[in-house]
Amino acid sequence: MLKKLVQHGNSSALVIEKPILELLKIDQNSTLEVTTDGKSLIIKPIEKNLAKSLEKINKSHSKTLKKLAQ
Repeated sequence: MLKKLVQHGNSSALVIEKPILELLKIDQNSTLEVTTDGKSLIIKPIEKNLAKSLEKINKSHSKTLKKLAQ
């Protein structure tokens, strides 16, 4: 399948068709991990339990995480 990026505001977006979303069991509310190996773009869904845990950690430790990121 060949795809082109589409303009989305000041960014570019990749449209993922419904059959692929269903196959991966993801939707618009899914958290996706986007990485690269230097040649390819890798997009992986994060398990819902992990996403909820990360959200909880970010919420309760946001100040500390921001300091660490500097």
